[in-house]
Amino acid sequence: MPSKEEIRKLRKLSQQFAYTSIQMHEAIGRKAGMSGTDHKYLGFLLQQGEMTAGEFSVITGLTTGAVTSLIDRFEKKRLVKRQPDKADRRKVIIVPDTEKITKLFKPLYEDFQSGTEKQFAAFSSEELKVLERYFINAMEMMNHKIDTINQKQ
Repeated sequence: MPSKEEIRKLRKLSQQFAYTSIQMHEAIGRKAGMSGTDHKYLGFLLQQGEMTAGEFSVITGLTTGAVTSLIDRFEKKRLVKRQPDKADRRKVIIVPDTEKITKLFKPLYEDFQSGTEKQFAAFSSEELKVLERYFINAMEMMNHKIDTINQKQ
């Protein structure tokens, strides 16, 4: 059983990891000509693919007005396009230009991704399972917190 001090140390380290991640993504976003937050929201579109503005609002947690402004910024940079939904003309589909987005961010991430892969390769299979369990459990806790906060609104 870990001591309170060991747990406190890891919690602090986890916080510092989160803060450093924010700083890194802000620097990458700035280099790509946008905020770190916008660049991370663009990642949702890369992972999920095309979606309606309403769906984008749900997965980002942003208001529909904020999503409209975000999409305007992406469209101005020609990273996404708006396309009418063929089944329901009232809906607009946001279509990411995956090739252009990848071309923009790949040079900014390549060294970090290869470094991360090398770092993971240095762990044993058992250690990787511990890391995997931590990330899964941490995301479950965060999603629970998000749901709890959103239900109170």
